[in-house]
Amino acid sequence: QVQLVESGGDLVQPGGSLRLSCAASGFNFSNYWMYWVRQAPGKELEWVSAISTRAVSTYYANSVKGRFTISRDNAKNTLYLQLSRLTSEDTAMYYCAKDPRDLIYSGWGPRFLRGQGTQVTVSS
Repeated sequence: QVQLVESGGDLVQPGGSLRLSCAASGFNFSNYWMYWVRQAPGKELEWVSAISTRAVSTYYANSVKGRFTISRDNAKNTLYLQLSRLTSEDTAMYYCAKDPRDLIYSGWGPRFLRGQGTQVTVSS
């Protein structure tokens, strides 16, 4: 059974940093592109970042480029998102998601399997 379990969300002050983690199980993690997406209150899901199977390629939404860093540890079946210079606009539930096709970049889709999420709240 495929499982994605996010953690690391917290209440943080503007300008602060956090590292989110996503523990994957039930599939060959190293064969799949992985994604981070987020959903702010009252808003639709927003794609944040993507990373290739061996972390050679990474992509970011313009809203987070230069502030967030996606990474993965295939030996630990874990995906990460380092968040820095946080603003109130970054307040959201953050989800990791798995590409439905192995070895191929499909581009984010709202029906991709994702975890239960971890809450990031940026507030003073």
